[in-house]
Amino acid sequence: MMLFRRGGGGGGGADGVAASLMKIAARHFSRKRAENVRKINPKVPREEAKVIANDLYQIIKDHGPLTVSNTWNLVKEAGINGVNSKTHMKIMLKWMRGREMLKLFCNHHGSSKKFLVSTLPEEPQPVLQESSSVLPSDTQKPSLQQKLHKKKHIKEQAL
Repeated sequence: MMLFRRGGGGGGGADGVAASLMKIAARHFSRKRAENVRKINPKVPREEAKVIANDLYQIIKDHGPLTVSNTWNLVKEAGINGVNSKTHMKIMLKWMRGREMLKLFCNHHGSSKKFLVSTLPEEPQPVLQESSSVLPSDTQKPSLQQKLHKKKHIKEQAL
């Protein structure tokens, strides 16, 4: 008896799979494409953009992760030349993210979200030791030699 062939009666046929695939496809294609932040136009000449970016970077680095509103308040207090409005500052922050100077992350507080801008962690500079002139490849060789010696020693014990 095939009374419940097309309904939602738990048949689990191919109709359910096709419907779920259609839902996934519709959800996927309804999303907007992410903006390419590397191609943001900073609205000022490149040299001026670099100066403004360095000033903004220093403010964000000094005061930690900041919201856009708090960043704008600190920019007004600092009196950075070249930043005309909050909208222009947001464009500059996007431009800086495209240059991988900043990162944007989200904090959830209950039902609300807070977007924060912070600097990327700086990579530590390797400190060269003047007393040791040992190359990294030289330090790996003894361990390889020790492994070979150990294998040879095990083989001798087995005989």
